[in-house]
Amino acid sequence: MTNQKTQTLDVSWGTILKISFALFCFYIIYLIRDILVWSIFALIISVLFNPAIGFLRRRRLPRFLAVLLVYLTIFGIISLTIYWLFPLIFIEIRQFSQLFPQYFEKIAPPLQGLGITAFESMESFVQALGDFLQKASANILSALSIIFGGIGSTIFIGTIAFFISLEERGIERLLALFTPKKHENYVLDLWERCQTKVSAWFGARILAGVFVAVLAFITFKLFNVKYALTLSFLTGILEIIPLLGPTVAGLIAFLFTVLDSWLKAFFVLGSFVLIQQIEGNILTPILTKKFIGLPPALVLISLATGGKLLGILGAILAIPIAGILFEFWKDFLKKRKEET
Repeated sequence: MTNQKTQTLDVSWGTILKISFALFCFYIIYLIRDILVWSIFALIISVLFNPAIGFLRRRRLPRFLAVLLVYLTIFGIISLTIYWLFPLIFIEIRQFSQLFPQYFEKIAPPLQGLGITAFESMESFVQALGDFLQKASANILSALSIIFGGIGSTIFIGTIAFFISLEERGIERLLALFTPKKHENYVLDLWERCQTKVSAWFGARILAGVFVAVLAFITFKLFNVKYALTLSFLTGILEIIPLLGPTVAGLIAFLFTVLDSWLKAFFVLGSFVLIQQIEGNILTPILTKKFIGLPPALVLISLATGGKLLGILGAILAIPIAGILFEFWKDFLKKRKEET
């Protein structure tokens, strides 16, 4: 006969209440998940703007005026850029659409030879393009609805970011509140380094993007490439993605130029390689010589993850989060190595 022991699980009412309270908290977080996402984006925006605000504060400007000046300047530049560029870009896009049947006759035969069915005829191409745009628009709109949910949510994010920036060392005080006293100085120093790294990375990429876009525009004009403004604008935007972005921009410029002339296309491609060499070996080291840049692999993974979860804006704003996590992880490994 085998003796069997019966084990009784004794769960107290206190444990049940704790589990119920935890489940209730998770449920509340699920209900307000959109607000939490917006608040995180607002926090990231305020972190990116902190260096400029700190610069003005060191010039003895009151914090409210410093914050107001930084936000008005940055969003004003963005608005003016959109107001000035987009009508011109729209004209070039319209010109391209009018000439597209001629371009299609040039590119369709070789692509048909590669077995791409979409280029068998203009009708099949239009149908394939329509299906693609329908799927892409659905994904982009759904992503934007998750992130913003409309103009009201956009205003909400900007307003929260503005008020976070108004608080003098507000995030630092919050970290100090939840950090044990013996680790407080370390956590605050680590947070300061995280802000510096992320802000410096974004600033360097923006300046590099402007530099590359201007040189690309000059190159397109020298070689009389059509749609120069649209292609150079796209080149500057893609510059934020290391390695992959410049490659895609160069390929797009080559494909558009080859519609006009193979010889001109190879000259443009060579110019792109030269521009990227100047940017990668001269400009970027100068811009980031005081800061440690984020690894390109981490940036690409962040862009892919953020884009998958929250669309285009999520891809861009995932980089600050990745930068902060990278700084924490690097510091953790450094401490482990010192202990061993």
